[in-house]
Amino acid sequence: MLSTILSAFTVADIRKKLAFTALLLALYRFGSHIPAPGINAQAVAEIQRNFSSGGILNFLNLFSGGGLSRIALFALGIMPYVTASIILQLLTVVVPSLERLSREGEVGQQKITQYTRYLTVGLAFAQSIAYVFLFRSFQQQAGTSVIDNFTIAKVMLIAISLTAGCMLVMWMGELITQRGIGNGISLMIFASIVSSFPHGVQAWWTSPDPVFKVMMPFLALAVIAAIVFVQEGQRRIPVQYARRVIGQRMTQGGQTYLPLRVNMAGVIPVIFAASIMAFPPTVGQLINKPWATDIANFFNPQGWQYIVGESIFIILFTYFYTAVTFNPVEQADNLKRYGGFIPGVRPGRPTAEFLDRILARLTFPGALFLAAVAALPTILINQTNANFFFGGTSILIVIGVALDTMKQLEAQLMMRNYEGFLK
Repeated sequence: MLSTILSAFTVADIRKKLAFTALLLALYRFGSHIPAPGINAQAVAEIQRNFSSGGILNFLNLFSGGGLSRIALFALGIMPYVTASIILQLLTVVVPSLERLSREGEVGQQKITQYTRYLTVGLAFAQSIAYVFLFRSFQQQAGTSVIDNFTIAKVMLIAISLTAGCMLVMWMGELITQRGIGNGISLMIFASIVSSFPHGVQAWWTSPDPVFKVMMPFLALAVIAAIVFVQEGQRRIPVQYARRVIGQRMTQGGQTYLPLRVNMAGVIPVIFAASIMAFPPTVGQLINKPWATDIANFFNPQGWQYIVGESIFIILFTYFYTAVTFNPVEQADNLKRYGGFIPGVRPGRPTAEFLDRILARLTFPGALFLAAVAALPTILINQTNANFFFGGTSILIVIGVALDTMKQLEAQLMMRNYEGFLK
């Protein structure tokens, strides 16, 4: 990994992409510290404990890089865009018109991306208004008004500012994908989580439990090693290509393999599950009613209900996203078209059924592993009362995004440093 990073700085093009990505991430972190207009900065400092005492607010604040606790311009972070992407991907399977668009290649994908942006604006605006009323309810804890002169105009001003901040973050993420090193949206979430790393180290170092202080580094290394092992694990399906006559030439047949990863969906199911499970407690936190408070307490991120729900969603989204990204029928048709076949399996439909069966067997342990790692820190907290600053979801996202980014850097380095046929 270190050699890949050092080699990337030797290529001017990649060096520019890395600098561009770092600049946008720095702007994103800077915007997470700029307070939204109409917010009493002194009162904001008094309500920090609402976001550090656990619960859904602390969880949402982690994904916004601390912007939510500061009521900053980027308080919403990138999560409305992630939620909109979830909804559009689910609708693509259900709505025939969206399914046809997804099959039209780049043009259809651009239209779906445009619909995702429109939905992001609506979700961000609705969430902004809800947060405005949530901030107003913190008046008793702050001892003063968080929002001075609470009027409709002031509500709209703050809501529009937060919505514009969310759209700006989305735009910067797309710029990183297009002109940077890729994975713009994932890198935004990565930067939000990593920004809290110093607080996590401080919480570990100041822990009064000596056993936790000693065992935590070894436990973290074991979890990281297990995540890397599973994320990089794959089954290689042998593929044989027969000799073909193309024009006046006879192409040489050969043998290669089709790699099927244990966790082909990556960290996307974890992000999807976290977004879905954050919705009920967020609504319960925003509505100042007894039944809403019961919902927020029922789906507390430290409770067993949240662990079970998140694990189920992770498993379901792992299968769903794997089915969206890898189509066995399409892979079998491509192999047949180019004269390839799997030894011992007939081309066409038998090949598609074989690949689907192998993929289902690989996806199940991968999905269980994702769910187990996401639930492990919460279970340890409940059993030992130790202060784990980062949850399993955060660890999976950070490691998964880091691995994907390193792979993209290696691919770009390989593309620019290959040896030609002529010496």
